[in-house]
Amino acid sequence: MSDTLLRLTNLDAHYGDFQALYGLDLSVVKGEVVAVIGANGAGKTTLMRSISGLLTNRADAIHYQNQPIGALRADEIAALGIALVPEGRQLFPSLSVEENLVIGGKVSRRGAWTLAKVYELFPILKERKDQASTSLSGGQQQMVAIGRALMANPDLILFDEISLGLAPVVIRQIYEALPGIVDDGMTAMIVEQDISKALSVSSRVFCLMEGRIALEGRTNDISHAQITAAYFGVDA
Repeated sequence: MSDTLLRLTNLDAHYGDFQALYGLDLSVVKGEVVAVIGANGAGKTTLMRSISGLLTNRADAIHYQNQPIGALRADEIAALGIALVPEGRQLFPSLSVEENLVIGGKVSRRGAWTLAKVYELFPILKERKDQASTSLSGGQQQMVAIGRALMANPDLILFDEISLGLAPVVIRQIYEALPGIVDDGMTAMIVEQDISKALSVSSRVFCLMEGRIALEGRTNDISHAQITAAYFGVDA
């Protein structure tokens, strides 16, 4: 399809001799929000790492804007317009909040996301901009990680375990901010263990199990029974 932004074709992924993904085929259309769910060890983070270039692959295993990118480095993929909000946030502890955000802009892609707009999205970060990033609460650090990715002005943003380890009130704040992130046509993939949260913001969902796609479809067309069956590997 002409509006396909990302396409994976027979994507495998390995850590040494261990195979984590097996022949994944999926596509993401421009402007949509896609959820990726699955139990621990299903391959969700490996999928994000593969797309963002932290794990290299065959060049033709991943196409982005019709360009093969599977063998590119992470910095080359970032320059093309893919940004990752990594699991565990991975902020630079020696840098302030604002310095962490500014690093995201070093990709030098043009777009609407600036420091001012990130601070508008997450006002608490403006209040804490001169603090060491790792002195913030877990939720505030997640906001910094999201803001850093947005500063790269990506066309595709990957959220890996967006709510992991956060308090429910903070999770709600993060999800309330999502419409403001994607309302200008940005495409998003959200890895999430909270199935209800994932389904609430996505138009399509992929469920991984043991490195394979166990279920895929439009969010409104898939029943909770089907999702539970795919998630746990039982018959619906």
